[in-house]
Amino acid sequence: MDSSTPSAPPASQVDHLVVVAASLDQGVQWCERVLGITPGPGGEHGLMGTHNRLFSVASPAFPRAYFEIIAINPAKPSPRVAPAKRWYDLDDKELQLHLANTGPQLAHFVAATNRVHGGVRALARLGLDRGEVLEASRMTPQGLLAWKITVREDGQRLFYGALPTLIQWGDIHPADGMAPSGVTLQSLHASHPRPDALRAGYEAIGLAGVGLSQGPPNLIATLQTPRGLVTLESQGA
Repeated sequence: MDSSTPSAPPASQVDHLVVVAASLDQGVQWCERVLGITPGPGGEHGLMGTHNRLFSVASPAFPRAYFEIIAINPAKPSPRVAPAKRWYDLDDKELQLHLANTGPQLAHFVAATNRVHGGVRALARLGLDRGEVLEASRMTPQGLLAWKITVREDGQRLFYGALPTLIQWGDIHPADGMAPSGVTLQSLHASHPRPDALRAGYEAIGLAGVGLSQGPPNLIATLQTPRGLVTLESQGA
């Protein structure tokens, strides 16, 4: 049973960055052009009708962080079960138009916690609905990768992607099977017109390691890559 209370918020840390793409092929090409590497293998998410490619961006500041490039799987035209909308706003028409016009985009990040239900309740006390906790899994060469993840019925990310989705991993973490990629996450920073509300959300889930300031909606990730220091921005995507 989850024993989290208002006085003992669950701790969480950056788990992975999420770049969304109109197609996975476009995401791979973008990664090669912008970051200078070919992303590693990923998998399919039958629950959501999406597929991805992954690679490690672990660094001393983010020791288990990885990078996800995700797109709608054309072989899976709709999510298999509820919720009716895919995660990360992938069914949002405005976001789809943005991706079609400008290419793949940093859109979100996911925070890992050992008490995902406690995190959801802590956010709910602030009036923030992070969504239902769903169970998902897929097979990997390391064994069954299983996790619990928050997904809203409408698929929204919230705060233009700056309030993380929460994830709780089972016995295996995907980063455990990833070799160094040559790309490392140096910093992650969010800006938002209502930073106090977003900061309260971060404090509620015990999130560490993410900078925050007032300004237009934006998520800014700085990575060391084979092409030098690269900054990715969501710019409210």
